[in-house]
Amino acid sequence: MKDAAEGVHDLEQLDAKPFLPRTLGYLRLIGPGYMQSAMTLGGGTAFASIFAGAAFGYQLLWVAPLAMLLGIIVLSAVAHQTLSTGENPFQAMKRHAGGFFAYGWAFSGIASSIIWQFAQYALASSMLVALAKNAGYEVSSAAMGIAALAWCIAVALLYDATPRLVKLYENIIKGTVWFIIACFGFVVIKAGIPHPEDLLPGLVPFRIPGENQGVVGSTLVVSGLAAAVGANMVFVYPYTLRKRGWGRPHRRLARIDLGFGMFLPYAIAASLMVVASASVFYYGDPELFTGKKIAPWQAAEMLAAPDRLGPTVGMWVFGLGIVAMALSSITMQMLCSGFALCEMFGWKTEGPRYKIGLLLPAIGVLGSVFWNDMRLWIAVPTNVFCGFLLPVAYIGFIRLQRSRAYLGQDRPDGFQGKLWVAGMWVSTSVLVGFLSWFAWNNVPGWLEEIRS
Repeated sequence: MKDAAEGVHDLEQLDAKPFLPRTLGYLRLIGPGYMQSAMTLGGGTAFASIFAGAAFGYQLLWVAPLAMLLGIIVLSAVAHQTLSTGENPFQAMKRHAGGFFAYGWAFSGIASSIIWQFAQYALASSMLVALAKNAGYEVSSAAMGIAALAWCIAVALLYDATPRLVKLYENIIKGTVWFIIACFGFVVIKAGIPHPEDLLPGLVPFRIPGENQGVVGSTLVVSGLAAAVGANMVFVYPYTLRKRGWGRPHRRLARIDLGFGMFLPYAIAASLMVVASASVFYYGDPELFTGKKIAPWQAAEMLAAPDRLGPTVGMWVFGLGIVAMALSSITMQMLCSGFALCEMFGWKTEGPRYKIGLLLPAIGVLGSVFWNDMRLWIAVPTNVFCGFLLPVAYIGFIRLQRSRAYLGQDRPDGFQGKLWVAGMWVSTSVLVGFLSWFAWNNVPGWLEEIRS
């Protein structure tokens, strides 16, 4: 990895070039945004996208891009603050926004990481068992969960090593993100797009369908909004910027990184999943979709039927794409937990104590033992519950964005500054409003379904 000084020299040279070569040059330098893509392209996104396509066709294509755009408004402020001041993000939050927001931010990062690990391991292990069975081998879900855990620990530990291994970790994550996109892109090509005229209307925001086979459109809207950006993502993001050695000269690069490394891959991957699911289940054979009772491996087996996508595309391409999503999210959630625990106790974000924090979410491997028949629908309330952990972080960063004591001359003022803060409040309000309204109307029903 290049050191910070050399990176600044590269940026100075790029800034002197015309728009196209300058942008292409920036694309070679991006990295932290891909890590955010990998984190959010996990079970929550997979579940929401598969159900959206199967139940409502292309009608909810607008959810994932809009949800990510709302999140990027806040993350761009996080990048601006971190790179402008160079201060430790947690200490800055504690000093200028208050201990409640700082510790709430860190706790929500750890809590959401641990909660989601159960679902991620259950998803990865069940798909690995299905793939092994398809290849003629009988393996247990627990064994596949242990294998997934070993892989994720090995990959996550790269990020605490030398700069060269940090770069290797980032490249693994980039490759995983594009592998996910390639898998679902290939599934779409194989399945086709039965009604392309419905794609564009599906991108029109706030068109919320009613109910189909027990799946309510507003449920998937809320789940999609909560899945796009998590509290753990907001915590780990500024630390990945600092780990890269980025500073004030990298602020424009950070914005490009969020656009091309985070928004674009996420929007493409989530949209491809919706289209693939819609093509097979909604437009192709609606009787295949069994509503809330469908499990991930069952979806793969349905797709793998000879008269549909066939075993290669339906099971292996689709299945490996799902596994890659789960494993990439697990490693990023481990990083978040390590950073957050160290910050809460004032430890260095490296060494043995960092590794203890990194391993905290590993308890989620029990999901592969006790939750191995997990139904896709159970991830929807998980999305919503974790979504409630996010507003504390958002409001904390809004306070920082308005703090002259923190940002000094770098505080965005004038119309642009007011618009930026307004956008942050809109992002927070949309999330809180949808979550509160929906939880009030649906939590009792969810609890009853979980018990049954």
